[in-house]
Amino acid sequence: MYQHDIGKRSAKVKNVVERGAVKKFAEAIGDPNPIYWDEETGKRSRYGRNIAPPTFPRVFDYGVIEGLKLPSKGLIHGEQRFHYERPLFVGEELYCYAEVKDYYEKQSSMGLLGFLVIANNGEDADGNLIFTSTSTIMINEAVRKAMSV
Repeated sequence: MYQHDIGKRSAKVKNVVERGAVKKFAEAIGDPNPIYWDEETGKRSRYGRNIAPPTFPRVFDYGVIEGLKLPSKGLIHGEQRFHYERPLFVGEELYCYAEVKDYYEKQSSMGLLGFLVIANNGEDADGNLIFTSTSTIMINEAVRKAMSV
């Protein structure tokens, strides 16, 4: 169903790790660590500045993958993983894009399930990969059948 989309990716979108957004995000997830918002704590840290919480990339804009059509309902968030080369620094610019990594199907007691794997990537201005967030989206048989009609 989505095999022909493997390898497709969006154009890069510039995102800023904005101080106020990082503070609000940390508050929203209930993480009071001052490394995220207190400038003095950031300066004294091993990074020499403030960093963002590990799941902060969820708020970034990754653009649109041309031609990738997902249903508006019936998707199941199966898994999400984050991999970092280094922390995200408050104030830095990142260039983010999404890429279809894989699609496969497995038989289950609920019928044939589709698994769409999408990677959200962030690079610095020099094109160095800083992080990858990989999500697996499950598509049940009823939704798959409705899409093919």
